[in-house]
Amino acid sequence: MAVNLTKGGRINLAKAAPTLKRVRMGLGWNMKSHDTGHHFDIDASAFVLKAGTPNNMLLSESHFVFYNNLSSPEGAVKHSGDNRTGEGEGDDETIVVDLPKMPAEAAEISFVVTIHEGQAKRQNFGQVVDAYIKLYNDETGEVVCVYDLDEEFSLETAVQFGSLYRKDGEWNFKAVGAGYAVGLGEFVKQYGADVA
Repeated sequence: MAVNLTKGGRINLAKAAPTLKRVRMGLGWNMKSHDTGHHFDIDASAFVLKAGTPNNMLLSESHFVFYNNLSSPEGAVKHSGDNRTGEGEGDDETIVVDLPKMPAEAAEISFVVTIHEGQAKRQNFGQVVDAYIKLYNDETGEVVCVYDLDEEFSLETAVQFGSLYRKDGEWNFKAVGAGYAVGLGEFVKQYGADVA
């Protein structure tokens, strides 16, 4: 049975799903009826971060997984590809994390969702509803946990949905739900990658 998380909530994946090897992160959202004159293009990204670095820096530039880099070098993190409309039922974008393939120095995978050119188009997450992140056992399809973002983000163009992190050798998930009025490039700079 899936665990429902609230902002700041955590789950130990080794205890909740002991056989879990591949985690599928399903991210979804719907749009309110606002018309900004532009279609919304919302993008999910994953940043694979290493332990023991200030501000959690990327393992390498190739460990920034997004619509222009669909896989980390060792294949541990794979992106489903860019969904430019978010239309239809179910998850809009997915990212699969193969835990046994994760490099030993990887301490965290941060999942960030941004509105492409949101500031220029005057779009924000206040115009987005029913946003969520679901963790699935990719081998069985079973939902391990769900985090529905029920906060109001009236100015924010980016949200860190959640974070997979390693503690005492076990993988955990934290529901973060932190909003920012920045673009994807700001996260790239923060995590130390010279890509965009």
